[in-house]
This record gives sequence, C-alpha cells and structure tokens, in this order.
Amino acid sequence: MTRIDGHTYLIGLMAYPIRHSMSPTMHNTAFEALDLNFAYLAFDVDTPDLPDAIKAIKTLDMRGSNISMPNKQAIIPYLDKLDISAQMNQAVNTVVNDNGILTGYTTDGIGFVNDLKKKGHDVAGKKMVVIGAGGAGTPIATQSALDGLSEIRIFNRQDDRFENAKKTVALINEQTDCQASLHDLADQDDLKESLAWADIFCDATGAGMKPLEDLSLVTDPTWLKPDLVVYDTVYAPRQTKLMKIAKDAGVQNVYNGLGMMIEQGAASFKLWTGQDMPIELVQAAIEAKDQQK
Repeated sequence: MTRIDGHTYLIGLMAYPIRHSMSPTMHNTAFEALDLNFAYLAFDVDTPDLPDAIKAIKTLDMRGSNISMPNKQAIIPYLDKLDISAQMNQAVNTVVNDNGILTGYTTDGIGFVNDLKKKGHDVAGKKMVVIGAGGAGTPIATQSALDGLSEIRIFNRQDDRFENAKKTVALINEQTDCQASLHDLADQDDLKESLAWADIFCDATGAGMKPLEDLSLVTDPTWLKPDLVVYDTVYAPRQTKLMKIAKDAGVQNVYNGLGMMIEQGAASFKLWTGQDMPIELVQAAIEAKDQQK
C-alpha cells in the first residue's frame, strides 16, 4: 500500500460474482515487483450495472479493466474499438483506456493454450471437446484452432449462445485448418461418444463455481478415459466436482483454470504496462495466499 499516491492509476476487474478472484493478488504483486504505480481492485458488477461501470473507466481515468462473466459479450457495445482477437471471438476480457479511447481485447484463449503447453500438452494435432460457447469457451476454441488443433466439437445448450456458436464454428472452418462442429449438450449419447473420441476435454462454463459448486456437466466417471486431458476453467474452488469425478475415474491429467487465469492475466498486464509479468513470483504469491485460507 506504500506504493499508492496521488499519481497511482487504477485498474479494475468487473464481473459478478468476483470477490473470490485471485487477480488482485496477481497484478498487485507484479506491480510492486516491477515498481509500477498502478493498483488493481475487484468490483462486483453485474450486467445491468455495466454501462455505468464502463463510463467510470473514462470518468476516473482508469488505465483499464479486466472483464469476466457475465459481462464478456455484454460489454462490446460500450467500447470504442475491438482488436482482431475480440472481433473474432465477440468477447472481451481486457479493456485498455488510451486517453479516453476504450479498446477491448480477449486474452483467454492465449491463456488456455499457453497453460496447457507449460503442462506438457500442445493442442497442435489434437482433438478437443469444449462445453460452453460463451466468453471463455469461444476464445478457447478459436485460439486452439489457430494454434493447430485438428478437430473440435463444441457443445452448448440450445440457447442464445448456441446461435453464437454457429458463427464460431463457421469462422474456425473458414479461417483455420481445424474441423469444427456444433453439438447440443442435451444429447448425452453424443457427449459420451465425443469424450471417448477426444484428446482434450475443456469445461468452459460456470459449473463448479459458486453458487454451482455441486454441479458437473459430466456425472458418469466411465465417460472419462484415463489418458484424456480434463481442463476446468473454474479455479475457485481449486477442485471442482468435475475434477473430482475425473480423478476418481483415474484420469491422469486434470487441471483447474488457475494457470489459464495467470497466463491470460500476463497478457493483459503487458497491454496495460508494456512489461512482462513476473509469472513465477505471481504464482508463489497466489500459493501463499491459498495457504492462508
């Protein structure tokens, strides 16, 4: 807190719920380590309050903000510009304020792919199932396709995001070498067969996160083969119900979304500051925070 003075620039995190987030620990640790005069705070902002919150970025001359569920797509009409990644995904997780011009970016897909690489799993040439076609699932699908994924099956309920997923599938098939297809999550036989087919399974929904801690979209452990990579983008709690089911099924590689959160945060950090985040130091700070709980 000794860093904060009259010249400190504020960066926010706007989502709902969000008080569980480790992003303030991550970014404030990095700011302090690099002696940067920024402060990062989390704000509970649900979609109805989003217009006022985005206006505040300009009014308060904030450097920018991270954006998370349920606001990643709802924010787009309130921004001045989108970079190519946000345009492709029609989702934003990072806003940068340059003299009152707000530009939206998405770094979630980069975070997912980079985290898997660090864990020894390159998406290139692999087959993947993704559940969820929203603000996390869409950039994960498109970035994985751009990084050489061979095939992807996207599952979602027949809701408004299903229509959005049709556009994502078309975009992937038109602009990458990856073969994409869209599937109805209600077709459980299709999901079971697809999980047997896949190399990587990613749940990119809010299932498993408060207040849905007891929810998993896969409930039968026999659907998950031991050599499947299971990735849940939820990171609070550290072990979701899906992860427990996967481990009980003997799956060897089961991950939460903490690494993705750090990697996407590092990309956002660079957009705001122009500097590389000290990731090892940030990881240590998050682990220390976990031990205090």
